[in-house]
Amino acid sequence: MASKATQLIGQSEAFLDAIERASLAAPLTRPVLVIGERGTGKELIAERLHRLSKRWEEPLVTMNCAALPESLIDAELFGYETGAFTGATKARAGRFEEADGGTLFLDEIGTLTQAGQERLLRVIEYGELTRLGSTRVTNVDVRVVAATNEDLPRLAEAGKFRADLLDRLSFEVITLPPLRARPEDILVLADHFGRRMAAELGWRVFPGFSAGVKARLEAHEWPGNVRELKNVAERSVYRWGDEDRPIAAVELDPFDSPWRPKGAFAAPARAEAPLADAALPVAAAPAFAVDDMRAAVTAFEKGIVEDALARAKHNQRRAAQLLNLSYDQLRHAMKRLGVE
Repeated sequence: MASKATQLIGQSEAFLDAIERASLAAPLTRPVLVIGERGTGKELIAERLHRLSKRWEEPLVTMNCAALPESLIDAELFGYETGAFTGATKARAGRFEEADGGTLFLDEIGTLTQAGQERLLRVIEYGELTRLGSTRVTNVDVRVVAATNEDLPRLAEAGKFRADLLDRLSFEVITLPPLRARPEDILVLADHFGRRMAAELGWRVFPGFSAGVKARLEAHEWPGNVRELKNVAERSVYRWGDEDRPIAAVELDPFDSPWRPKGAFAAPARAEAPLADAALPVAAAPAFAVDDMRAAVTAFEKGIVEDALARAKHNQRRAAQLLNLSYDQLRHAMKRLGVE
């Protein structure tokens, strides 16, 4: 797989910790499991693990386990001989053989079949595979990097994922934080993507984003994480079309339209996420104009956090539960908002 111009951008502590862990594990030949929500950059971590390893000149082969029907996954991974199944008119090497000497990145590994999991375990343990329709054993030297957005330990407990395979894959586990957990990176990333789009459009300079747009970007939850932010930033630049004025318009939902289909298969209106505790009061939006939107949003968030802490008698884990946050997310919010 050809090298791609990829960059890991961010300055938040949670993000830098994940990058440092990947850099430390890169020189080893052991498997690595990368966990993260969609759009958090799992494939970029896999590429970093490969490029910083001794295998960097060898192939980096990628396979998305969720992109293939169950009946073809084994054939794609391990290859097949002529006549192994209907349509197998000639022999073909699988992804493991293609990655021999290098790295195989298995994305969405939680969707792998039970049979595929068993065969994958054997390759990782012994470096041996057998093509479908063959009895000949082939030896390969492949470093496996797997990625998922699933809770694999829970799947293993439910018998849906092999516990012994999970043990082999989890020599090192790198969990990528979602973008909402690294708010200090939002504008850094938006500026990066905006500059790239401006250069692609041939602009002399990138005028940046207005204060109002920056506030909206920082306030958004980013369910699609960095990939979603990239689309939003780039779309804002090319639609603005004026390199002399800061970009003052942003569309967070590209599907928002008065002509959006309302038929039987149309998506239902997005509902607000319920709070974990129905009794948690939420302050009303100010009915007056504000001079500094960012400061107003910060004060609003700070009030919510302080109220939750008071109701939890300053038990931070309980307060995190009230706000439907993890403990680490609450601690980060307290630090960012200056809550004692």
